[in-house]
Amino acid sequence: MKKLALILLTLALAMPVFAQGRYGKDSAECVKYLSYYSELVKQNNLAEAAPFWRQAFSLCPPTANQNMLINGQKIIRYEINQARKDPVRYKELVDTLLLLNDVRAQYYPKYAIKSLDNKAIDVVNYYASDYEAQYRILTEILDQIKDEASPVVFVKQMQSSVEMYKNEKLDAEAVMNNYTKISGYLDDKIDKSDKPEFRGAKLDVESLLIESGVASCDNLVALYTPRFEASPNDEALLTNMVKMLTKSECMNTDLFLQAIVNLNEINPTASSVYGLYKLYSAKDENTKAAEALERAISLLNPDDVQTRADYTFELATYYYKKCGKVAPAVAKAKEAAEMLESYKGKAYLLIGTIWGGQKCGGNEVESRAHFWVAVDYLQKAAAADPEVAEDANSLAAQYRRYFPNQADAFMYDIIDGEGYTVSCGGMSERTTVRTIK
Repeated sequence: MKKLALILLTLALAMPVFAQGRYGKDSAECVKYLSYYSELVKQNNLAEAAPFWRQAFSLCPPTANQNMLINGQKIIRYEINQARKDPVRYKELVDTLLLLNDVRAQYYPKYAIKSLDNKAIDVVNYYASDYEAQYRILTEILDQIKDEASPVVFVKQMQSSVEMYKNEKLDAEAVMNNYTKISGYLDDKIDKSDKPEFRGAKLDVESLLIESGVASCDNLVALYTPRFEASPNDEALLTNMVKMLTKSECMNTDLFLQAIVNLNEINPTASSVYGLYKLYSAKDENTKAAEALERAISLLNPDDVQTRADYTFELATYYYKKCGKVAPAVAKAKEAAEMLESYKGKAYLLIGTIWGGQKCGGNEVESRAHFWVAVDYLQKAAAADPEVAEDANSLAAQYRRYFPNQADAFMYDIIDGEGYTVSCGGMSERTTVRTIK
């Protein structure tokens, strides 16, 4: 009896439906058992419905009633959960469930994509510990329904690919090919719907690839070099190469240089120009790097506030640390703080650090007034973000030691608490006078 469901299903698939009519050779019995099990399913009495459903399925052709297949899946899923302690029975029922999805896809082509996607989700749920079966079946399904799969299907197919690689059943090139295919499907889906769950799936797929170790520089170069040589102006290929080489920190390779240059000649995008910035930065061509990052920001989608803030703060830091341009660094840090609340602490800490590090000319007060501005921003940093508060407070304490003496300030008719404008290093800020008594 254990293989009864599978046997009945196989027989049903072999029936010459076209010669039987809608309800098959014994239509009265077919209709009777359809009615019996349907009433029990409505009552959610799946245990009692199961034998009547099997009778209906053995008597009725698949075209008799689509609900017979849908309800059958519901019954089989119930039985699977009851059979978890019986591995043989469990496997038979899971196989039956997958075949029911195939039957629905075959006889109801309007619902073929939905049926195959359901089958993929069943594989994810019931073959959780069998990565080989997951990989084989999910690959077959994705080849058929492509970007119409549910987000979890893409992630699990990539996960099973990585497991196959770890167990030496797939090589690095096969995993990379799978990634390229899945990433392409997800890009297509995002272009069509832009639902956040598909963007999340793409991030998960990329993370799985990076964490697997497959995307090493050597593997990436070996994979992409012949493809690049064959199609040096293929925009989709170049975009993927730049993305993967960047994520794997392979920007110092000749392949990355060739890819990024070609891509920016064809169609400069924020991503490709950002890659160019990374390239120039690695070569210490700081002016070109900053210019490239500025351009990357200008090419970003205005709605992509997170990336815009990321790039802008990165540019602020680059101007300060690599180019020695303090005024542009402060301006960009302020822009990042305005874009996202989460950047206020880091941005104000950077601005405070920049002001505190200036060497300003003038008298005893003018040469020390910039420390007032530095402490202003460091206090704002500590208030905005607990994660930077310790560093900001420590630095502010150091800078307070360099405030002007009260006696020196008095000589220039400058009094504590008054407003004061500080100009230094091409920057200007309004602050408050504070002195050491």
